[in-house]
Amino acid sequence: MQELIQAAQQARSRAYAPYSRYQVGAAVRAASGRIYTGSNVENASYGLTICAERVALVNAVAAGERKFTALAVAAGEGEPGMPCGACRQFMAEWFTPDVPIVVVSSHGQQKQFTFAQLLPEPFGPAAFAEEKD
Repeated sequence: MQELIQAAQQARSRAYAPYSRYQVGAAVRAASGRIYTGSNVENASYGLTICAERVALVNAVAAGERKFTALAVAAGEGEPGMPCGACRQFMAEWFTPDVPIVVVSSHGQQKQFTFAQLLPEPFGPAAFAEEKD
């Protein structure tokens, strides 16, 4: 997990956050073993801002990955910053409940969760696999 944390911290340094000044980096490990990174990219029209977690996942999916084994997020100063609700829902498309997620602050404080702990009972692809009446 340390390699993933370092990749997330490096990605954080590349964040484009001129408005909030809240830089976030993320790194996701695909089942292939490859690591994909992302950083938050803000926009003057705030609704167009995209979070680091989604950038990392989109980079991986665009490269052909579909299965993931871990995620690291580097955000926050004292307490680590947590993924937002939109990112958690985005993860539901790709993560199984047991995928480990670690969040780390710039001061090195860490918290670790499974995806199921971060988003219990998510809406996801399985909702479409249920039989229709």
